[in-house]
Amino acid sequence: MRTFFVVVILLGLLSVPLIAQDKVEVFGGFQYLHNGNITVGGQTVPDSAQGFSGWDASVTGYFDKYIGVQGDFSGSYATFNFFGVPDVSGHVYTYAGGPVVAYREGKINPFVHALFGGIRLSGSKSGESASFNGYTMMFGGGVDVKAAKAISVRLIDVDWIYYHFGSQTVPVVGPIPSFGQSNNVRITTGIVFRF
Repeated sequence: MRTFFVVVILLGLLSVPLIAQDKVEVFGGFQYLHNGNITVGGQTVPDSAQGFSGWDASVTGYFDKYIGVQGDFSGSYATFNFFGVPDVSGHVYTYAGGPVVAYREGKINPFVHALFGGIRLSGSKSGESASFNGYTMMFGGGVDVKAAKAISVRLIDVDWIYYHFGSQTVPVVGPIPSFGQSNNVRITTGIVFRF
């Protein structure tokens, strides 16, 4: 959690000089996250793929017309089976940052980004809960369409996501070795405000 606050503070400090130059974008919208099957110890866990829905928010500061830095924060929610335990209420939170390259001229503005950061997976059922912290990488891009001078609609942003969690002992389930996923896709859409 400390890393989250450090990322937020750094992005805030980087954005201060950019605000005066009309080079800051703030995005908020809907997110669909599809996690592929989990891989544990090199073996794929059958039927462990899961869809989550939730929200995504980001702040992007541009150094010039095309290159900037982005901070991205998201939360997704679902009920799923977790290592043999059915109907677990789950939450996935990510916080990541990295470079973005965009074409910001005209009405249609495509962009690509590479984001690196952390992820938190939490699950609870019948008063028992467990949380896993790990790292994540997101690579992708999308298209914004200007609706007004300071407002755009993010038609779509599609990202490939990799994440990895360390081993942990979970009540009821027992010891769980480290696990990761590399066949994950995130799709977002929403509104972009430019300052």
